[in-house]
Amino acid sequence: MVVLILGLVVFLGVHSVRIVAEDWRTRRVAGMGEGPWKGLYSLIALVGFVLIVWGYGLARQDPVVLWTPPRGMAHLAALLTLPAFVLLVAAYVPRNAIRARVHHPMILGVKLWALAHLLANGTLADVVLFGAFLLWAVFDFRSARRRAPDAGAPAGRGSGGATAATLLVGVAAWALFAFWAHGWLIGVRPFGM
Repeated sequence: MVVLILGLVVFLGVHSVRIVAEDWRTRRVAGMGEGPWKGLYSLIALVGFVLIVWGYGLARQDPVVLWTPPRGMAHLAALLTLPAFVLLVAAYVPRNAIRARVHHPMILGVKLWALAHLLANGTLADVVLFGAFLLWAVFDFRSARRRAPDAGAPAGRGSGGATAATLLVGVAAWALFAFWAHGWLIGVRPFGM
């Protein structure tokens, strides 16, 4: 569990700089340059991510069960991740209406992903992992809205073509992950297939 917690501290810590130290971040970017800042940021985030994956894998070997969710929660979680994937894609497709409407779709997608996994999993490692991401997303969303309510949102309502592409790619990515990649990477098949 120590490795998992360390990974969360590193990964979510670097992703929390704008939440807790926006002025410090601005000075660092100005001093280092945007490229070196992004490189250092990415390296630290990668180290944190590797620690999370390793630590979660270790914690799953000897799970501490807090509760056993009903089987239907796994199906509910799998379905709740569908809009999470669409929101993630919406963060990257220019001029889509979803991004224009919610302004911070990736953060909302992380919230939904974490909540879905909290509903379907009852071990201590799951609560630590998904609970940490959910708390981070709540604070990050508030911070992003406070910094600039319309940050990252394209002007207008978005185009129909971009929105359709967002939905199509999001649903396809979700289906690929839910029906194949989740079982292959995580060892859990959300729909039991």
